[in-house]
Amino acid sequence: MNHPIPSRSLHLGIREGELTGKPYAAFWNPRLAPLAEHAREALLCGPLAAPLLPDLADAPRLLEAGDHEVENGLGCRDDGALFVAVRTTMPDVSPAMVDWWFGWHGKEPERYKLWHPRAHVHACWGDADPPGAQGRARYVGRVSFVDEYIGSRLQQVTIRFVRPAELGFDEAALADPAESTVVCARVGLVGLPVDAGWLVHHVRRVPGGAEMRSRFWLGGPHGGVRAPGFVGAVASRIARRVAAPSLEEARALLVHCSQEMTHLASFLPRLHEELRELP
Repeated sequence: MNHPIPSRSLHLGIREGELTGKPYAAFWNPRLAPLAEHAREALLCGPLAAPLLPDLADAPRLLEAGDHEVENGLGCRDDGALFVAVRTTMPDVSPAMVDWWFGWHGKEPERYKLWHPRAHVHACWGDADPPGAQGRARYVGRVSFVDEYIGSRLQQVTIRFVRPAELGFDEAALADPAESTVVCARVGLVGLPVDAGWLVHHVRRVPGGAEMRSRFWLGGPHGGVRAPGFVGAVASRIARRVAAPSLEEARALLVHCSQEMTHLASFLPRLHEELRELP
């Protein structure tokens, strides 16, 4: 997919005047908390044995009570896919707030930068907001165009949000957004008919707030080309690289996810309370 704003400004941080008049300006905080202890431990442990790493088909098991064997970690599956798991504690957050955030943040790049001030560069939707849509309906079925740093490398990706049922989740179990939600998306490359993988964020209510359990499946059978002919042949050369992401990229993604979700949790309850009616 081609980017809807080819001439967008790509810069980290907030420049003078960019937050002037924005009702959420007070929520800009460029200081991140230290990396969560469980994320540090996962990095120290290094890649996990392939048999421990679940397949994408196992994603619906996130709705089962209890924890999985790998809640924080990374590794390469036997099918060639990289797997990354991160758990984030989110005090005073509800699953419904997370649904609201995913529909709200893509309207302006400055909103997106609140989320990870040291890595997020730009985000926008590929279409106009659905009139009157609330919660999950505001982002499911839409494509977000994202420019962000994963580690030291600027990534330009598309995030196509899909219904949880597309990955096998029982949506009846998600009927109460105050108790749980699941954000599912197909990750692709901007400007190319290339898919890179899948992401899933399961958010469940726990005492004192919520817990987000993030999962990524990248490359291997989850990377591919969506175009035939010459365009497909060119894209296939790129897809071969996408289909074999490195463990270093997995480490960078684990850090990025832990940082951004921890930072989001630090301001989301108050942001939602004050600005949930802001389009």
